Amino acid sequence: MKIPFMKMSGSGNDFILVDHRQPVLPEGQMKELAQKACRRRVSVGADGLIFIERSDKADFKWQFFNADGSVAEMCGNGGRCAARFAYLRGISGPSLTFETLAGILSARVDGRRVKLEMTKPNGLALDEQISIEGKDLTVSRINTGVPHAVLFLKDFQDLDVIRTGRMIRNHPLYAPSGTNANFVSVENDTRLFVRTYERGVEDETLACGTGAVASALVAAFKGWVKSPVSIKTRGGEILTVHFELEAAEVKRVFFEGDVRVIYEGEMWEEAYV
Repeated sequence: MKIPFMKMSGSGNDFILVDHRQPVLPEGQMKELAQKACRRRVSVGADGLIFIERSDKADFKWQFFNADGSVAEMCGNGGRCAARFAYLRGISGPSLTFETLAGILSARVDGRRVKLEMTKPNGLALDEQISIEGKDLTVSRINTGVPHAVLFLKDFQDLDVIRTGRMIRNHPLYAPSGTNANFVSVENDTRLFVRTYERGVEDETLACGTGAVASALVAAFKGWVKSPVSIKTRGGEILTVHFELEAAEVKRVFFEGDVRVIYEGEMWEEAYV
C-alpha cells in the first residue's frame, strides 16, 4: 500500500503530514508508521508524523506522533505546518481552528507565514534547584501544551546540549512523563537565542515552537523581555512570540514563523516495514 504524504518544515522542525480524513490505516498502526517513517536515511525521515482527520468541533483535528512513536499533546511548529497543509489542501480557509490533545487552537495562514494562537500555558514555576552530575542548576518550568524546563546561560560555547538536555529531560522532578529542555541566552529585551532538547525526538532539534514560547514567557515573568520577542533558533530562522501578561497570568500567546513545503509524494510499503 502506498501512502500519500507531504513533507514540511517549520523553522527546521520537519514533519510528515498525511491527509487521513478518509483513513488509510487503522489507528492501532499509526504509532508504528511514525516510528518507521520518521527514521532518517532509511525512510522519509522527520521529527514527527501528523495525521489530519475530520472534526465536528473545528476545521480538522490531528493525531501527532513523535519520531519515537510517542503521542505529543501539542507542537508549535507542527501546528503551523498542519495549518498550512490544511489551507493548501482546501480543508480550511486561511483562518482556521483545529483540535489537539491540548485543546482547540486557531491559526492564520499568510503565504508561507503562519501565526498560531497557543493554548493558555500553565504550571509556571520559577527558579527551581536541581542537581545534574553533582552540579546545581537553576531551572524554571512551564507547560505550553507540553512540559518545558528553561535554563538561562550566558553562552553555549562549552555546553553539551544533548547530554545535559537528556539528563534534565529524565530528572526525577519531571517524572513520570519527563520534560523538554531549553537552553536560553538573553541577547536583549526583545531577543533570545534558544536551543532545545526535545522529548520524543530524544535529540536536539533545529527549532521547537512550544520551547520558544516557554522560553519567552519565562524570560518575561523574570522581567527580562517584553512582547514581541524574537527567538533565534539553532537552525538560524527567527521565530516571533507575542503575548499578553496580566499579573502572574498569561492572557493570550501567539507564535509565528515561516513554513516550508519540502515535497509531496507516496510512501511505498518498503519505507515503513
